[in-house]
Amino acid sequence: MIGTATSFYLLLSAVPLYARSAGASTGLAGLTTTALTLSSVAAYPVTPRLMARYGSRAVLAGGLLALGLPALALAVTANIGLILAACVIRGAGFAVLCVAGGALTVSLIPARRRGEGLALVGLVSGVPSVAALPLGVWLAGHLGYRPVFAAGGLAALAGLASLPWLPNAWGTSTRADGMLAALRNPALIRPAALFSATTMAVGIIVTFLPLAVTHADANVAALALLVQPAAAIAGRWLAGRRGDRHSNQHGAGPGEKRGSAALLVPGVLTAAAGVLALSLTAAPAAVIAGAAVFGLGFGVTQNVTQTVMYDRVPESAYGASSALWNLAYDGGMGLGAAGFGVLALHTGYPIAFVLVAGVLAAAVLPAVLAAVAGARAPTVRTK
Repeated sequence: MIGTATSFYLLLSAVPLYARSAGASTGLAGLTTTALTLSSVAAYPVTPRLMARYGSRAVLAGGLLALGLPALALAVTANIGLILAACVIRGAGFAVLCVAGGALTVSLIPARRRGEGLALVGLVSGVPSVAALPLGVWLAGHLGYRPVFAAGGLAALAGLASLPWLPNAWGTSTRADGMLAALRNPALIRPAALFSATTMAVGIIVTFLPLAVTHADANVAALALLVQPAAAIAGRWLAGRRGDRHSNQHGAGPGEKRGSAALLVPGVLTAAAGVLALSLTAAPAAVIAGAAVFGLGFGVTQNVTQTVMYDRVPESAYGASSALWNLAYDGGMGLGAAGFGVLALHTGYPIAFVLVAGVLAAAVLPAVLAAVAGARAPTVRTK
């Protein structure tokens, strides 16, 4: 996970800059991120079937190779065609690692400590991502692009050394445990839709906050974009600890996790409050505080939705549940960034942020339904 996150985020902002330095237009340079995202979304639904057919080790190995080798190839040439192809392959590899790694990890976590275990997963992958994103740009500016690509490629390939010690879980899923079944399951769709609503706000913040605070201190946006993911890591940890402790103290079975589901509403409302504070774009303190509050609420929602979605399926469907959660993540971010631009064009940034906060607050209703469904769902015993 450390190798995956480091490799992905080191190159995330550096590659568009690399394409621009190679003579690509601004629009073409932006297509590198589009290619990365679209290939990830396309690979998510396919990964559970690959796991069922080839086993987790082979799928993880393929994902690490797809993430690492194209990064090394970028160090050789700045051809725009190669850059776009590398982004497509790396996006697919990252998606495979997210789904297969998530499914394998949750199968290794004791069911009664699943919330805390997933919070630890978020910490392990979150810290490298927060550090690697700005580091990649800094290294490119001071040492050049080749060291960035070499480091990104080697970080992913180093993960291959861990595979012989991981369980080689072969999928036992039937058609009923696949993506189509997950998409027809309201107990999974409700938390996934709720999570997607909060990730829409993430896409909006990372894309438009630097533009919205142009009249404030130039460092405000950068600091806010650092505070938000750091607060999200803290939110995931707090939610995991509290959710497990509440469930276990009240005698809930391993498959119920009522304590985790009860945190959905507070998480969404906290995220909405943070976005509302971001509407005060001319007040630096409000922007920083809003980013922190939103990050905290988003981290809680991250942990809770992931936990309850795994709790509601048997182990054979962990891959499909992981794929659906990751689809909600990337799909929400993409939709948020696309829609907010049109909205802000007509309303201005402050009002647009207020409207987004209202949408998140309205998402409380499905959050309540998700919590009720979790309380009524039949217990699924897991290993």
